[in-house]
Amino acid sequence: MKLSEHTVDVLKNFATINQNLVIKEGSTLSTMSAMKNIVAKADVEESFDKEVAIYDLNEFLASISLFTSPILDFKESFVTIKEENSSTSLKYFYSDPSVVTSPSKTITMPSKEVEFTLNGDNLNKLKRAAGVIQAPDLVLEKKSTGSFLTVKDKKNDTANTYSIDVDTKTEGSDFKFYYKVENLKVMDGNYDVEISSKNISHLKSTNKDVEYWVALEPESSYE
Repeated sequence: MKLSEHTVDVLKNFATINQNLVIKEGSTLSTMSAMKNIVAKADVEESFDKEVAIYDLNEFLASISLFTSPILDFKESFVTIKEENSSTSLKYFYSDPSVVTSPSKTITMPSKEVEFTLNGDNLNKLKRAAGVIQAPDLVLEKKSTGSFLTVKDKKNDTANTYSIDVDTKTEGSDFKFYYKVENLKVMDGNYDVEISSKNISHLKSTNKDVEYWVALEPESSYE
């Protein structure tokens, strides 16, 4: 089996969410953060014929990167990674599934109160700004003048902030939905975002078969 560029990109992204990964049978990959506040799911081109548990996904990806054109052959207890048209190979053993964190069921999104499209360029700007001004929080807020995404320190009213206008669809009058910036570990691109007042959000890529469920912070409010 050859892994597509999309699948490798998905695995690299999932490694930022959790170093563990269980590859289930079929063509869907999913992962969950250790704190269980981020869940991600992606559909890929490949179809896997057995369940495989990987303890250190970054190490697995680094092993694949040793080869220019890697071919993966999944055995019962290990995967053989070979160089195409060469005898060079690496044997990578699976982990015990009991020590690997993975989602046990599919998330059912509650009724949404707010939805909007998150532009990928704007998300990257917000993340860069958060790094520059050391802002740990991102808030989606509706005011009388419109809706805004702002990176800030919610514990410090005099801390620097950076805001971008967004066009939200909602029946509510006012809301403040808080994220931790560090939890926005999504692949590059644009996303359709749904937010529930139950403090959970759903981000679905508009051009890739990948989606995320990200928990909101307890301070979030909706009226």
